[in-house]
Amino acid sequence: MLNWIESRTGFISMTKDFLTEDIPGGASYWYVFGSATMFAMILQITTGIFLTFFYAPSAATAWESTRAIYLNPYTHFLLSMHYWGASAMIALVFLHLLQVLIWGAYKSPRELQWIVGVLLLLVTLVLGLSGYLLPWDMDAYFASQVSLNIAGLPPGGALLQGIAQGGGTMGTDTINRFFGIHVWLMPAALVALVGAHLAIFRHNGPAGPVVDDPRKMRPGRFWPDQMFMDGIASLVVFFIIIFLAFVAPPFLDAKADPTNAAFVPYPAWYFLFLFGLLNFVPVLMQGSHIPFLVSQANAPWVELFAAIVIPTIGGIIVLVLPWLDRSTTRSFASRAGILWTTFFVIVAIVALSFYAQSTIQAHIAASGVTPQTEDQILAAPPPNAGGTSNGTGETVGAPGGGAGAASAQVTAGQSVFSQNCSSCHGANGQGQPGVAPPLAKNPFVTGDPKAVINVVENGLHGQAVMGQTFSAPMPAWKSTLSKKDIADVITFIRGGLPGNSASAVKVSAVK
Repeated sequence: MLNWIESRTGFISMTKDFLTEDIPGGASYWYVFGSATMFAMILQITTGIFLTFFYAPSAATAWESTRAIYLNPYTHFLLSMHYWGASAMIALVFLHLLQVLIWGAYKSPRELQWIVGVLLLLVTLVLGLSGYLLPWDMDAYFASQVSLNIAGLPPGGALLQGIAQGGGTMGTDTINRFFGIHVWLMPAALVALVGAHLAIFRHNGPAGPVVDDPRKMRPGRFWPDQMFMDGIASLVVFFIIIFLAFVAPPFLDAKADPTNAAFVPYPAWYFLFLFGLLNFVPVLMQGSHIPFLVSQANAPWVELFAAIVIPTIGGIIVLVLPWLDRSTTRSFASRAGILWTTFFVIVAIVALSFYAQSTIQAHIAASGVTPQTEDQILAAPPPNAGGTSNGTGETVGAPGGGAGAASAQVTAGQSVFSQNCSSCHGANGQGQPGVAPPLAKNPFVTGDPKAVINVVENGLHGQAVMGQTFSAPMPAWKSTLSKKDIADVITFIRGGLPGNSASAVKVSAVK
């Protein structure tokens, strides 16, 4: 059988060549970072595939489906493993890249191998960024909004932001784009880059440790010694992920509410240093005592400089490092300048991360908002499931809230509204200035019911004028909602939102 497979594929001889490959200096735990990263990638792909079985990517269902995942202990553990696996993978890619830099293994003939490794780190960070939005809770919404706003800073960035966001405001199109990037585009790029990285590695062979005379290094084999060490390292990574998934599962915040301006987002740990840089540069300029810098500390170009220019220049320097390093050997002494620069950059990244954390905590304390615990959030019914106070003493969605509106219709319509409409129009129908019109105390929605039915069924494209001009397109719901759902949600809007007291809409009218 093996001979038959070998004669038709060559897999047996390729496997033998791979397993019997010489390891410069012999097997070592210093060489395990690449294999551990590969294991973390496989774990992420596996857990991610199973999570797609339970996740529904839309503004109406993303948070609800994530909440359902949290309420089931098995899917909650699966999500926790995926969450900590992402952190492990990003940390391992960074450590692997750092080891290559310290050992000088980026030098000729391994320049392209280094570039592919840097691109792998960037793709892994994009995976973390795109996955952060998917729960569609408060932190995911506002942290991702910061990222999208940063993408819109450079010239032409507004177009990029619009493409990534799916329009003028965040909603279902944003989730679908981030879901596609996270589940399809970036994993495809990741697998392609890993394949290229391994192919180049096989061609060049391992660089080995930094020694004066490589000829004096003792030889070693990949199998069984190095594979055993790689397996031990991967097993340790796996146990750490399982332990963290048990003792520190990710937190699910309340469902995204775009109107909650007091909320302070908390970025993922691997982006904390960028947030710190964004906040530190204006502070540094204000403390410089140079009149021009002090006056420009809060100018728009400062945010562009801190969030785009500095990270881009840093990324380019890292990419072209093999050509910037003019030393003729890999010895530490000949590359002392690069190694000391690397040390100070890492110290700066850590310091900026701690600075960002303290700044965020100060902002949260200053906001005066008492955060809910996860148990409170998960124990509560989905948003607006039984009528909620709007802060003025009125109850939104209370049965019988409108003249002639049947209480059962209002209750049913409130559920439809919270799942499909509240992400744009607000939980209480207050709308978003310049984006989506308010529905509470709006004479259009309490006027001719035929006009309202037409808008809900067929949508509005371009600019919607209802006393004001709003940029976000109104989707057509006739292919998504049933006739009963449309009648119920219009009844709720006309008679259940604060200040509205119009007649109910019957299913026959919608038909």
